[in-house]
Amino acid sequence: MARSDVDVLIAGGGFAGLTLAIALRQALGPSFAVMVADPALGRSHDDDERASAIVAAARRLFETLGVWDSVGGEAQPILDMAVTDSRLGDAVRPVFLTFEGEIEPGEPFAHMIENRHLIAALLGKAKALGVALNASAVSTVSVDGERAAVALSDGMACGARIVAAADGAHSAIRRRAGIATHGWSYDQSAIVTNVGHERDHGGRAEEHFLPAGPFAILPLKGNRSSIVWTELTPEAQRIVALPDDGFHAELEQRFKLHLGDIAVLGARRVHPLGFFVARSFIADRIALVGDAAHVIHPIAGQGLNMGLKDVAALAEVIVDAARLGLDPGSATVLERYQRWRRFDTVAMGIATDGLNRLFSNRSGVLRVARDIGLGLVDRVPNLKRLFIREAAGLVGEVPKLLRGEAL
Repeated sequence: MARSDVDVLIAGGGFAGLTLAIALRQALGPSFAVMVADPALGRSHDDDERASAIVAAARRLFETLGVWDSVGGEAQPILDMAVTDSRLGDAVRPVFLTFEGEIEPGEPFAHMIENRHLIAALLGKAKALGVALNASAVSTVSVDGERAAVALSDGMACGARIVAAADGAHSAIRRRAGIATHGWSYDQSAIVTNVGHERDHGGRAEEHFLPAGPFAILPLKGNRSSIVWTELTPEAQRIVALPDDGFHAELEQRFKLHLGDIAVLGARRVHPLGFFVARSFIADRIALVGDAAHVIHPIAGQGLNMGLKDVAALAEVIVDAARLGLDPGSATVLERYQRWRRFDTVAMGIATDGLNRLFSNRSGVLRVARDIGLGLVDRVPNLKRLFIREAAGLVGEVPKLLRGEAL
């Protein structure tokens, strides 16, 4: 059996896994061996029509790693945001809260970018830095003295000082390490699709709170927008199964015609929604990052960005240890990562859960209370600025990469 020893093995070749590999390799150089293992590395992402919100802190990370220059031209800045609260049949949607889109002059608080463009840029950077990319799954992980012994599905055996599990919400590594999760499934699912429209969106994002859940319109390059549309799960499944004209009618009822005629572009998907946090973000020589560690409601658009914050924190603690000649996979180093990220993650998860419960209901009393609250926030500039900085990922103990500082 072939064997290859590395310093860090990353299970998962998505945004979190590739970004972590680039950050480590860039900071520690070619003598620090990094491998990414994921069967998806052998597949094309050209047909991935999904899009993601990249907040300002995450954009700073990508700029610092030298990735943003190659992909920024495909990103649409969010220049402002409007929040409404209404019922589905209401003829008018009053705007209760607006946010201007800059956290600093010339720096939007977020960009929208299609996943395929960002993945391509990350893969190109990883290859250029000499990161080992293996299109195989991690089969087993066991601790063998000062290394984790990893078996890959292609028959390779690998020793690693630390294994970073970036293998998604159903993480096999987390399960095999015996790490439990706490949380629950919502009775909601998100319908995700892209829409073309006649008029220019002007970089405006819209979040329409409807009784079944939020309906978000997120601007893409050109006269296009990404839709994240929350419904009760049976209703979401019914809507997605409709013929094209029926689906269009349901979409138009929620989207309205302020941007002219609309047309669905590409596939429409349904994603069940839930909230969970791993009981521990670490095990012996294992660190969980991204969806392997936590999944939250998309109401605040923070899921991917929380994963990138995990990456920035884990990269920083590993680099600090390696430069001091310490074992980057030791319990002390991993505990520092967990202290940094777990409390913040739980707090964000509770906040998004509370927002979802507050807005996704038919209570007239709650509607009046939340609309008064939104109106008050809209009239307090300092509070709005705090919310914008929080949404941009720039509040609290922010890792260096998210501040735009090299490791």
